[in-house]
Amino acid sequence: MHKARIKGMGFYVPENVVTNDDLSTMMDTNDEWIRERTGISERRWVVPGEDSTSSMGVKAARMALENANMKADEIDFIIFATLSPDYYFPGPGVQVQEALGLDTIGALDVRNQCSGFVYALSVADQYIKTGMYKNILVIGSELHSGGLDKSTRGRGVTVIFGDGAGAAIVSQSDDDSGILSTHLHSQGAHAKELALIGPATSRWVDQIISDNDDEDVSYFPYMNGNYVFKHAVTRFPQVINEALKANDLSAEDISLLVPHQANLRISQFIQRTMKLRDDQVFNNIMKYGNTTAASIPIALAEAVSEGKVKKGDIVCLAAFGSGFTWASALLKW
Repeated sequence: MHKARIKGMGFYVPENVVTNDDLSTMMDTNDEWIRERTGISERRWVVPGEDSTSSMGVKAARMALENANMKADEIDFIIFATLSPDYYFPGPGVQVQEALGLDTIGALDVRNQCSGFVYALSVADQYIKTGMYKNILVIGSELHSGGLDKSTRGRGVTVIFGDGAGAAIVSQSDDDSGILSTHLHSQGAHAKELALIGPATSRWVDQIISDNDDEDVSYFPYMNGNYVFKHAVTRFPQVINEALKANDLSAEDISLLVPHQANLRISQFIQRTMKLRDDQVFNNIMKYGNTTAASIPIALAEAVSEGKVKKGDIVCLAAFGSGFTWASALLKW
């Protein structure tokens, strides 16, 4: 059986920076309020018409290919994780296939929101292990800004989210480096605590239009913040420890933990719970916000580019979010 490893990473964020002070001109909020609750100072939002979920994914993919010293035509499968596709259907995986000029290779779309990239990485790992594919492009990309309630009513959610994309080239490993294990979980009983209910087949566009209710917020994201926080700080350590136990390792063996960038307070809580040093945890939510499925690949790509990950390091990726879903991946770099 083959082993899969990440051969190259890349990321892309829009040039347009939206600061907390910028948000204060749209809604009743301020820099101190946002920093205290989220740890975020700024985020990137696309300029409408300049970027899309798929185009950001393509830009991240090109960077990953360059860093892997590979050509696009060496990719033989695409996995694209997002909650914000360009179209209701088809998914953005096929758009990437076209944009990169690839042959008619398969393209799979993953809809696991905050855990999407780790789920997608797990799928890629299985395909590589079985020998079905040799080089898989895994992308996490999100364009949140176009679907947020930018009024005071929506500030609890809107101040958190940013746009961006990250990508990884997952290939067969030729040494002992690679993905050691992945661990996936879900609990649908809490699905509506972090959700966007409509438009969907249960809340279709014509129904929303015919109701014409200014107070209808079903087409904006909803988050029960305190409820999500309480579950996140429980599930994160559980799924990290599950990965460590599966590989006979302990928290001390982690070279770098790259958590989903949901909220800096959550990451800090996990760090204290796991008794990890500052240099063992990578956070960049302060400047990018929560980019959902893109947050882990953006953070990992940035950590790699900054030299914070080196050959032989034990890297742990962990996520929790809508679904609820949570997941972890343990890698030997």
